[in-house]
Amino acid sequence: MRQDRTFQELRDISFETNVNLHAEGSCLVKFGNTHVLCTASIDEKIPPWIKNSGKGWVTAEYGMLPRSTNSRIDREATKGKQSGRTQEIQRLIGRSLRSIVDLESLGERQIKVDCDVIQADGGTRTASISGGFVALHQAVTHLKKYYNINKSIIKEFLGAVSVGIINDQVNLDLNYQEDTDAQVDANFVISESGKISEIQVTGEEYLFSSDQFNKLFELSKKGVAEIINKQKNVLFL
Repeated sequence: MRQDRTFQELRDISFETNVNLHAEGSCLVKFGNTHVLCTASIDEKIPPWIKNSGKGWVTAEYGMLPRSTNSRIDREATKGKQSGRTQEIQRLIGRSLRSIVDLESLGERQIKVDCDVIQADGGTRTASISGGFVALHQAVTHLKKYYNINKSIIKEFLGAVSVGIINDQVNLDLNYQEDTDAQVDANFVISESGKISEIQVTGEEYLFSSDQFNKLFELSKKGVAEIINKQKNVLFL
């Protein structure tokens, strides 16, 4: 049994906006003891492959601060390259956020979302996507106001959450220890309308059935709906 909540409950989740003086959008997101600082910056420079296409771009960068875990990790800049894990996660964040942006309405400009993990206790990628969306939404609001854009740029809200099977029990929003113990762990990125942006699911020396997958999916939809409600509460205060 979980000590702090039921199997179907999220950790304490919060979104604090306007935490950075300079960025067009910023959010400190907390999923329990996982804390991530997300900023969104508008850049008039676009990648060369979309020049003169009339479309914009949304991309992301992700990193963990040296003491975000229980032992210090070196900054990747000192190693001269990013790890495969870092590259995989930032691509996931970028893909997820692009899925709900109308790139033509954005115009030939770029929004860069930076996600820096201050403290990690599982679910850093799902926290980054959920908090990154809040920062992105703020940046788009700023863009529309100062560039007098009347088109809809963000198509709908988006959230992400982890789920897993531990001792044959489906669990929502795993912390680090639960993720380590899981027979199956998964990350779902889902829009407000229930459409899927991305699914990552893996059996750890364990095979799972379609029925178990469906239970994971249904529980993730419940969790994302709660996350999106919290996003709306902080953005539309």
